[in-house]
Amino acid sequence: MRFRDRADAGRHLGRGLRALRGEPDLLMPDLLVLGLPRGGVVVAAEVARELAAPLDVLVVRKVGFPGHEELAVGAVASGGVSVRNEDLLARTGLDGEEVARREALGHVAVAELEGRLRGSRPPPDLKGRVVVLVDDGMATGATMRVAIVAARRAGARRVVAAVPVGSPEAVDELAAVADDVVCLSAPARFDAVGRYYRDFAPVEERTVRSLLVPLSDD
Repeated sequence: MRFRDRADAGRHLGRGLRALRGEPDLLMPDLLVLGLPRGGVVVAAEVARELAAPLDVLVVRKVGFPGHEELAVGAVASGGVSVRNEDLLARTGLDGEEVARREALGHVAVAELEGRLRGSRPPPDLKGRVVVLVDDGMATGATMRVAIVAARRAGARRVVAAVPVGSPEAVDELAAVADDVVCLSAPARFDAVGRYYRDFAPVEERTVRSLLVPLSDD
């Protein structure tokens, strides 16, 4: 399955999530869609439209392996949450102090990005809410895992992880930590996320800000 762009993927994903609306939880007014910046917010905006739900953002940052930053050894999120890919760390032998240093830098970057995207607006209250976390795809699942942990620590009652495309391994692993995982396509020979989009151009911060303003929490 190949998508035209992130907005197209979001419309498909939103339709795929409609089935969940028949469940009592997702008919409640506490449903909230959170996009993972930057690309995930574009997908999430279409999902929110399809589900007639409010849209917001959960800032997450991948912690990359030195020299191969696209390889996630973990991730950090708003609220000081960190998740490590212990299997990968064991295979690579990356020093624990270096991981901690990279996590600390990641938390600084998360706080700065959140400030730029939100301005003076506070984050939404997740306590007791049903949260749909949306990204444009996942390879290792590290970014989504930390988002799930962050949402749970913030008090979310139910957490749904939703992506247009992902690796089968990541989908299986997330099934153990999320209440539901919705992935439209999980190719057996998964390649980079961008390979499943005809247009996977970088998303600018101003685009994300335009999708988040005005935010509606109620």
